[in-house]
Amino acid sequence: MAVYALTGFSLVSLLSFGYLSWDWMKPSLVADVATDPMEKSLPPTFTRPPHIIFILTDDQGYHDIGYHGSDIQTPTLDRLAAEGVKLENYYIQPICTPSRSQLITGRYQIHTGLQHSIIRPRQPNCLPLDQVTLPQKLQEAGYSTHMVGKWHLGFYKKECLPTRRGFDTFLGSLTGNVDYYTYDNCDGPGVCGYDLHEGEDVAWDQSGKYSTFLYAQRVSKILASHSPKEPIFIYVAFQAVHTPLQSPKEYIYRYRSMGNVARRKYAAMVTCMDEAVKNITWALKKYGYYDNSVIVFSTDNGGQTFSGGSNWPLRGRKGTYWEGGVRGIGFVHSPLIKRKRRTSWALVHITDWYPTLVSLARGNLSNVQGLDGYNVWPAISEGKESPRTEILHNIDPLYNHAKYGSLEDGFGIWNTAVQASIRVGEWKLLTGDPGYSDWIPPQTLTNFPGSWWNLERLTDGLRKSVWLFNITADPYERYDLSEQRPDVVRTLLMRLVHYNRTAIPVRYPAENPRAHPDFNGGAWGPWASEDDGEEWEGGWEPLKSRNKKKKKKCKICKLRSFFRKLNTRLMSNRI
Repeated sequence: MAVYALTGFSLVSLLSFGYLSWDWMKPSLVADVATDPMEKSLPPTFTRPPHIIFILTDDQGYHDIGYHGSDIQTPTLDRLAAEGVKLENYYIQPICTPSRSQLITGRYQIHTGLQHSIIRPRQPNCLPLDQVTLPQKLQEAGYSTHMVGKWHLGFYKKECLPTRRGFDTFLGSLTGNVDYYTYDNCDGPGVCGYDLHEGEDVAWDQSGKYSTFLYAQRVSKILASHSPKEPIFIYVAFQAVHTPLQSPKEYIYRYRSMGNVARRKYAAMVTCMDEAVKNITWALKKYGYYDNSVIVFSTDNGGQTFSGGSNWPLRGRKGTYWEGGVRGIGFVHSPLIKRKRRTSWALVHITDWYPTLVSLARGNLSNVQGLDGYNVWPAISEGKESPRTEILHNIDPLYNHAKYGSLEDGFGIWNTAVQASIRVGEWKLLTGDPGYSDWIPPQTLTNFPGSWWNLERLTDGLRKSVWLFNITADPYERYDLSEQRPDVVRTLLMRLVHYNRTAIPVRYPAENPRAHPDFNGGAWGPWASEDDGEEWEGGWEPLKSRNKKKKKKCKICKLRSFFRKLNTRLMSNRI
């Protein structure tokens, strides 16, 4: 009876208990390790460019790391963060492709045409080929570059593949999510294929190996075969902890006391990923890279709350422009940091890694025009002020327009029906439909999110299209100040107008049936030639498989399709 009583908690009850107050975030959870914040430890001299390891996790919630007070065990990440610099004012994008594209290009979505949704498997679309990528700049600086994990930046042409965009080697998946063991991916009923690639070939022989382990092992192999005297860049884009929720049983057993099954499996996946990071760190030390290395850890977007993730105490979830969707976990660990063992509140965005890492590598940025990122290394390493003062979270003209938005509500300068969000200084503005907007506690109890999920939507703003928050004083977005501060609203709307004038057209072409894995030997992969345009709609005939013996059947497709439809129905009922 106690559990059922808890499911009826209202958001008002949670507020009354103080769970959403600023005091919730106790100093012991996010503050510095017991070290004088002014203490400086001199790093080794930069005698040569540092080795760079960039670790990106998928769908890991803001709350889902030990030093944010989580019930999930992440001892390796906690230690690396404690010995380095925690980034507690760090922003990413709300979904997969946008974060990855901004990391790789140093540009906002509006400047690459990827401002709407994600790149889907059957779309003739990819990261624009005219963009000079981060690994390409590092190659110019003399680095060996390697990618392990999830690409999700398009693959319809071979020119779009990681090995054509700056990486010397690649082992991973091209689409957005695959089975952790079989590497099958279904993009709708009957549209299923295998997705694990070694370079530009399908890696059929790796099927059956849990991806988190496989990727960590590959990183160790790369380090073992390379010389630490030569600079190396490794981009480790873990599939974890994106759905499907799969983990070796021994990790799930650790969380057997968790009543919520999804949370239990999710927690197991996070801890498994933490151990993979431990193995990568160990390899850096074993093979002589560590003393001249920089490890960057970042999430790609907020956690998906109905799949076990938690962004508590932030508002919203993956896919939204509330803080729970765009504020990420981030830290930097390196012997080269001048002021270690501290928490940084410098404003940092995922676009900043491009100029920051190229500068660390002593690369040339003078011939790169139009970057939206900043070199934030002095802010991270020395505690200097961040050069960044604002972040364009996005402008998406294709997203469903808010029913009650209008040009009139936007002072005649901005249509507030359009989904957009921007932060300038301590202020954050949202227009249109920002996405699901509740505060969701960690789902540690059986069936915890109950009938109170929809309370905020029922009580706040069904007829609204503008929100304004002082995000410094109100990081949980509880107090909308749009009516009290119309002057600030107008100022931020003018910034949106400014950015919108620089936007390029959205790249979101229709799906092409030629992409079906059945036409490509049973695997997802490039399907268009160099001469095919993105909007090409010619008639395609099925090609005979050149590898019929290796063609894979997606055994779980029907089951995935069922759960996808069920999930859609549940979400439509909630929203």
